[in-house]
Order: sequence, then C-alpha cells, then structure tokens
Amino acid sequence: MLHLLYIIAFTVLAVIAVSNMLSNLVKLGTQSRQPVQPQHRSPRSVSHPELLDDSGDVINEPLLVMRSISIKDARDQLDALYEASSSSHEDAPES
Repeated sequence: MLHLLYIIAFTVLAVIAVSNMLSNLVKLGTQSRQPVQPQHRSPRSVSHPELLDDSGDVINEPLLVMRSISIKDARDQLDALYEASSSSHEDAPES
C-alpha cells in the first residue's frame, strides 16, 4: 500500500515538473520572438559613488592597474607578509 502511495506522489510531482518545463519553454519562445527594446538610462545615473571624481563627473579611466611580477617576487612578498604577521602574534601578550 505504501509503495502505491509513493508511485502516485512521484507521478504527480513528475507531471507538475514537466508541465512547468513546457510552460517555461513556451514563454521563452514567445519572448525570443519579441524585439528587444533598448533601456534608456540617463548619462548622469551612476550606480556607485566610487565611479565619480571629486567634482561629480564620471571617471572614464581604468580603476585597477596591475603590473606583472615574477613568481619569485610574489613569493618573497608573501613570505614577508607571513613573517610580519607571525612576529606580531608572538609579541602580543597571551591572556
């Protein structure tokens, strides 16, 4: 009896899942046939204040400049950071 209940429950769930999938496919098909309407955004709307300079104008420069360093230099810098952090932990009094 319990097996029959499981079979009926999973059949109902499978039918709901397949019908949901088919309705989503139909919606996707109708949306793909509609022309795309461009969104009009004002040129003054900026999403984050860090994208503005001191006078409030939008920055048109790259915000991050990375330089290439060798693996040895990167390891040396990481070792120096590690040594600095481990020495600061040794100097701290234990409670």
